Amino acid sequence: MELPQYQPDKADYLPLTDDELQDLDDWLSELPTDAAMNIEALDGYLSALQLSPVSLSDKAGADWMAPVWGGGDPFTSGKQRKRISLLLLRHVHSLSVQWTSKQAEWEPIFSIAEEGEQQLVDAEDWCTGFMIGVDQDGEAWGPLFEHTKTAAALAPIALLGGDEAQLSAEDEEKLADLHWRDALSREVPEGVLTLWTLRQAAD
Repeated sequence: MELPQYQPDKADYLPLTDDELQDLDDWLSELPTDAAMNIEALDGYLSALQLSPVSLSDKAGADWMAPVWGGGDPFTSGKQRKRISLLLLRHVHSLSVQWTSKQAEWEPIFSIAEEGEQQLVDAEDWCTGFMIGVDQDGEAWGPLFEHTKTAAALAPIALLGGDEAQLSAEDEEKLADLHWRDALSREVPEGVLTLWTLRQAAD
């Protein structure tokens, strides 16, 4: 299945509208597979691909897009395939533009739970998607989990989105506390921007 490659030099800055994000989320939720991502996981996944030491523009479109919908060919027409792929390309490009020069416009897509009048943030789905993106280039990401600055930036993401089987009993107990999850989730955006700054400096 042919899908377009990411070409940042030729891409315009066209962030997805709320309606487009909702349409994309609705399409993913209607797919007959549990492997398809939701919009939160998708946002985290594309964030990891942009932050990866392996440039996204070096990857074939099909290689990085297919995990979004769980593989296979779920499209009902060539027109639908083109529309979905263009939405993904626009969203992943908007991340790089926002992190570079429009940080006030960037807001990761996290789940929100209401407890009374308080809104609690839960970035688990976003972080799960991010870690799927990390796994795409696991060998290249390895040193980032060992270097002091990048490891600190990745720590809350790995804790919320990593393999539950590797959690300590203490971490499992903490993650059961919605307020602790909220505090940890709020550390993620700063970590992402730190990773982006370090990645740009390395280029």
